[in-house]
Amino acid sequence: MPLNIADLVEHAVDAAPENLAVKVGERTLTFAELEVDANRLAHYLQARGVQPGQHVGIYAKNSIEHVVALLAVLKVRAVSINVNYRYVEGELDYLFDNSDMVALIHERTYAPLVAACYPKHDKLDAVVVMPDVIDPDDQSDVSSYGGVLWDDALAGQSAERDFGPRSADDVHIIYTGGTTGFPKGVMWRHEDFWRTLGGGIDFYTGNVLTEFDQAEQAKQPGRMVTFPLSPLMHGGAQAGLLMHLFAGHLTIMEPKFDPARTWQVIDREKVQLIFMTGDAMARPLIEEFERQAATGSPYDGSSLFAVSSSAAIFSPPVKERWMAAFPNVVFSDGIGASETGFQGMGMQEKGKISSDGPLVALGPNSVVIDDDNRILDLATSVGKVGRLGRGGSVPIGYYKDPAKSAATFLEIDGERYSVPGDNARVEEGAKVTLLGRGSNCVNTGGEKVYPEEVEMAIKRHPAVYDVLVVGIPDENYGQAVAAVVELREGESLELGDLRDFLRAHLSGYKLPRTMTIVDRVPRNATGKAQYPRAKEMLLGATVTGANS
Repeated sequence: MPLNIADLVEHAVDAAPENLAVKVGERTLTFAELEVDANRLAHYLQARGVQPGQHVGIYAKNSIEHVVALLAVLKVRAVSINVNYRYVEGELDYLFDNSDMVALIHERTYAPLVAACYPKHDKLDAVVVMPDVIDPDDQSDVSSYGGVLWDDALAGQSAERDFGPRSADDVHIIYTGGTTGFPKGVMWRHEDFWRTLGGGIDFYTGNVLTEFDQAEQAKQPGRMVTFPLSPLMHGGAQAGLLMHLFAGHLTIMEPKFDPARTWQVIDREKVQLIFMTGDAMARPLIEEFERQAATGSPYDGSSLFAVSSSAAIFSPPVKERWMAAFPNVVFSDGIGASETGFQGMGMQEKGKISSDGPLVALGPNSVVIDDDNRILDLATSVGKVGRLGRGGSVPIGYYKDPAKSAATFLEIDGERYSVPGDNARVEEGAKVTLLGRGSNCVNTGGEKVYPEEVEMAIKRHPAVYDVLVVGIPDENYGQAVAAVVELREGESLELGDLRDFLRAHLSGYKLPRTMTIVDRVPRNATGKAQYPRAKEMLLGATVTGANS
């Protein structure tokens, strides 16, 4: 049978229909209930003319309707397009046009922006309007573009699963977050997406699963309660949701990240596993946990047995605080990208935290490639730096961008590899230290400086809450290391004092020559760094400079 994402979810429905599938706030759906709503919306999309292979946007915060919409699109073999709900009109116009979107499912609160964009996109026809998860009484006007309300779209539609056969070659697209430019649509075959992001290859053991393995797990008692903290419009959170649906777990979601609310949900629902995006979530969470503990009425948190971070730095000082608070919890750093899927995982131990970057064991088919596009022998290349890549199940390419596809998806010795540009240093024991995206690397006086390494060191300073490091033009060195710093409330910091502090952690050429203090470090909704915006802030600000 075909290894198709919709089929894999349906296998779990058949295996354990009464299992709880998703919960948002006070609302919970079983797998059977999720199936019914997804089938009804899928039949509505078919009635509106959505064909297999056509693109349907989902423009919403985390909600049960968001999950239903994703599954409905997959059921009719259409392609879901993840829409960043923080986009402004120009960014939405770009995505609607670039993705060739024919239908859109959006929360009602975004109706004014949809109304502004809709007339400019001839291909965009059907629009379904779901209630806003935070403000379900929102009455924004949807009449100008013929928006059909959610309940009206589902009313009278068949709840039956009577869809045609699907294929492992059906396409699934994840639009990247656009942290270094316009977002790009990464095209995956369904089977390849499952293998690399949906658990089709076991992340811990490397074992290759067969089609019904996860559905068989769904029949087992005591399925996990998982809590991905990132928005579903982020590829990592979407993959985590699907992976846990395949295996019959319960996925808890929240429409908005709030540290206090997160701990309340963890305690109330007895959450066992949380996924988060580095310090952007880890720091406010542990600070809220510590604050509440100081009141004498601490959060419990005893249900947690695993905490996983990916897509952003989970810095050593923050990890140490988590490990002190939860000595029996398993902590892991996962590495990967929308273009590669899972590439490796590092299990963290107290007292053995890498100060350079995530130290991980490479996963199946992951490799390190040198500047001449040769695959390094890890056993004989300890200390060498190269680009991380992955072979085996890799994407087809970027949607409508053959030039960038050719630059990222390389053929080496007859095999295709996805090489999006993340640099890593080879370590003992077939492990690597992730150094960061090569496009962000700062070349100062001929020396390469990886921003993530400097950021982790700066975050050790007690006055610093968050930081991004970029390179800016410098007459003497070509580029200079520069930092955008967000301080803790009531703190102050001078560049000279920061540089003195950093000398114990970094070589002189890695020290920032320029710093500007900002109210908030620029990150997107998932916590990913917005390096272009940080550079704009530095170039547009009156900065403090010093020479090393």
